[in-house]
Amino acid sequence: MNWFLLILAGLLEVGWAIGLKYTEGFTRPLPSVLTVAAIILSMVFLGLALKTLPVGTAYAVWVGIGIVGTFLLSVILFNEPASALRILSALVIVAGIAGLKLT
Repeated sequence: MNWFLLILAGLLEVGWAIGLKYTEGFTRPLPSVLTVAAIILSMVFLGLALKTLPVGTAYAVWVGIGIVGTFLLSVILFNEPASALRILSALVIVAGIAGLKLT
């Protein structure tokens, strides 16, 4: 259950990171409210997951989901570049997360 909460927290991190773009500096009310809600929920779920998961591993997984997910969505939604080096870098992050989870 705590791994599920951690993954949910990571997905919400992706949501608020992408949401920041849509807030246009917090000048748009609905995207701003949704982004702040995602930030709060992400932190709550991370905190709940940390009740039993090691903080170093959990934080790395949370941030890793946020980094890789935000990168992928920024390529899809905002046409940001997806060069071979950027993709390789994202894969290195995934490998690091897997290594932390498996050890």
